[in-house]
Amino acid sequence: MRKLLTLVVSGFFPLFCLAQAVDTTAVPTVLTLEDALRIALSENVSVQVADKEIERAGYARKGAYAALFPQVSGSGSYQRTIKKQVMYMDFDFGGMGGGESGEGGSENPMAAAAASRSDGFEVGRWNTWSAGVNASMPLVNAQVWESIRISAQDVELAVEKARNSRLETVSQVKQAYFGCLLAKEAFAVYKSAYENALANYNQIERRYNVQRASELDLTRAKTTLSNAIPSVYDAESAVILALWRLKAVMGVDLDEEIDVAGSLGDYAGHMLGDLYRNGELSLENNSTLRQLAIQAEQLAGAVRRQQYAFLPTLSLSFNYSLNAMTNDFNFSEYRWSPYSFVGLSLSVPIFSGGQRLNAVRQSRVQAQELDLQRADTERQLKIAIRQYLNQMETAMKSHASALSATETAQKAYDIASKAYEVGRSTLTDLNDAQLALTQARLGVSQAVYNFVVAKAGLENTLGADFIDGAGKVQLNKTYDNE
Repeated sequence: MRKLLTLVVSGFFPLFCLAQAVDTTAVPTVLTLEDALRIALSENVSVQVADKEIERAGYARKGAYAALFPQVSGSGSYQRTIKKQVMYMDFDFGGMGGGESGEGGSENPMAAAAASRSDGFEVGRWNTWSAGVNASMPLVNAQVWESIRISAQDVELAVEKARNSRLETVSQVKQAYFGCLLAKEAFAVYKSAYENALANYNQIERRYNVQRASELDLTRAKTTLSNAIPSVYDAESAVILALWRLKAVMGVDLDEEIDVAGSLGDYAGHMLGDLYRNGELSLENNSTLRQLAIQAEQLAGAVRRQQYAFLPTLSLSFNYSLNAMTNDFNFSEYRWSPYSFVGLSLSVPIFSGGQRLNAVRQSRVQAQELDLQRADTERQLKIAIRQYLNQMETAMKSHASALSATETAQKAYDIASKAYEVGRSTLTDLNDAQLALTQARLGVSQAVYNFVVAKAGLENTLGADFIDGAGKVQLNKTYDNE
């Protein structure tokens, strides 16, 4: 018996360990809002792309500075002559040639010989080799200097876009997280309604068995119970979908098991303190307006750059080359001839058919369009702020009313339940009390959810996040201490 018991235990031990491993991996990871935000800011794809855009803009800025340094290039060439060039020359030795009779009427024999040659002669050699180094750099070029300043603003714009991406990510994570809390609380409410319906059905069934309840009451109770089941399934499915949405926004694997901590009630106590006032609101940190401001500076720089096209430019150039012309490929006996020069080049724009002037006008029109867009954007943002404030205030009023309604509905349900037990109330009254209680509980959760979502949208519009005390962008903020 001892050996048999040992054999049985040893056979079931691996299965027990496997079951423990499965249960361990199936336990979801519970995340707080701060945990979800911290993970999203490191794993979200849009945030990573925005960081890469900052890196790209930094390289572009360094590349713009290269225009101030000498541009050095090497060159080498080889030419094989297929048909040599033929030259024709008329020799004239101090007026003694030309085929006319000189003094005394005698002809110049050399001039006559040259004049008699009409075939010409070939020049050059069959192989031509060349190698050299060229260098040039601008000394005075206002357009290049302005382009460098604009490239520095490109980096600033990329940083602001990265901040905007983080703000959007934080807002989306908050909304998804609060959506999970709302779905869980709705599931709890519908599950509680199902449990109440089940308890009522069991009670009515017992009363029906002892002939103290009618078949109509039993049928109604069974119908109420059946109607409560789909709501529970829908609420459970809503929880799963809300968690999937949260995982997608965070940038984690959809197959990873997670859960959210806390409840919407945890945020209800801060609703009065979180209500913003009009005097405390400012759009100076709004990411969209900050981007438009940077773009306005860039367009102003573009106007100056087009105006600088009317100014002269001065550049320095240098060239050094070696040339060899041969008829063979005996490289050791080649005779290389060096040639080099250094020079200054001054370019003065005079007339271009109005191209430069129209370019300046085009840049000015773009700047005016941006001013109009900025004014309209600021107007729309102010409207959005007022809408968020109105939604928050409405949610606060709804929350207070829903709390009162929940307390009253719970009391009415308890009274209806006791009254039905003693036969002083009908099943319809009990079902009505249950429905009112369910709606009141959902109203409380919905009011808190509306408030926190509106608050998240307001914070995103104000853009107060990822800004240090000096008003500069701070992208390395974490949520560990919040």
